[in-house]
Formats: sequence, structure tokens, C-alpha cells
Amino acid sequence: MTDVVGPKEAIARLRRGLVVAVPTDTVYGLAVALEQPAAVAKLFRLKQRPTSVALPVLVDARAAIDALGVTWSVNAARLSDQFWPGALTIVVAVDHQLARSVGGIGSIGFRIPRDEVLLRVLGECGPLAVSSANEHGGPPCQSVEQVVATFGADDLLSAVLDGGVRRGEVSTVVEIAEDSWRILRDGSISAQEIERALA
Repeated sequence: MTDVVGPKEAIARLRRGLVVAVPTDTVYGLAVALEQPAAVAKLFRLKQRPTSVALPVLVDARAAIDALGVTWSVNAARLSDQFWPGALTIVVAVDHQLARSVGGIGSIGFRIPRDEVLLRVLGECGPLAVSSANEHGGPPCQSVEQVVATFGADDLLSAVLDGGVRRGEVSTVVEIAEDSWRILRDGSISAQEIERALA
């Protein structure tokens, strides 16, 4: 049976390399500490997600991305300055080894969520590799009850951090290349807003 916990216990379990479902500013996500490779592998198994589909990474500040050795381009900075914290995942090129740590080939999507409790968790645990709490291809969970109903019988999910009901639209995912950008997933921030920010 999956435990329903508060922030302190969620942080302790993430530090131990366990999978914890966390409330974000959009929906619930399944999270593991990025620095725990075995935990990342557990998350892929729990989600039944193809290991060729990279996990996005949540951080509490741009400094956490810099600490990973990621080059943040001018266009990436324009978007993060305008939309973070918020529901925009920015995909950029990263070191091959870092990309492989979350199932990627040459890039990772980063985001700072607009949620005080989750930002506290990120501040304590460092970057988290996260996937929306749903069976791969299914609708995302919006409550603790939905997370427990979907994953509670699986021993790979250690706990759920209770954040009440979340009804946010999923984040927009935009890929930033050297001289171009493209939307990889439609979400709460429109292509027109992104285009204006990059104009």
C-alpha cells in the first residue's frame, strides 16, 4: 500500500532513492532524485514508459541547471525569464552523459514549477526527474486518490505527497535549437505567447 506523506517524509524518501508522487502546479507527477540512477530506472519501470522517451527535469532555480553544466542559450533565457516559474518545459541540448541519465539522446526538458511546496522539496533534494502520474499514454492524475488507484498496488511507488486536487493544464513543451524553436507538446502556454517572447 502506498503511503500518503507530508513534505518532510517525501524529501527523506526521495533522498533514499525512492519514487514519490508529487503535486505540481499542473498535475501530479512521479518523481525521483536526478542524482539517483537506480531510482530513475525504477521510475521508467513504474510508468511503463519507453526508455527512449526522456524524462523532464524539475528544478527550483536556474542555478541548478547551470550546476549540471548545461549551456542556457539567449532564447532559452528569454523564455525562462518570462514564463518561469510556470507551465513551460524548455528542451535544450545537454551533455550526452546527462541526457542518458534520464533516457535522452542529446537533450533534456527543464522546468521551474509554480508551487511553493514542490519548490521546497526541490530546494532540499536538488533536481528531480519527473513524469506525469499516469499510465503511459493515459490521462494524468489530478488527486492523491487517482494516484493511489493507478499506482498504489505497485511496490515501486513509495509514497504520495498530498497536495490536494490539481487541475492545471499540462505544461507546454518547447524545444530550443541554435536558430529555431518548435512546440513538442501543446499546453497552457500558447505558441503565440512563445513567439512574442522570442521576437
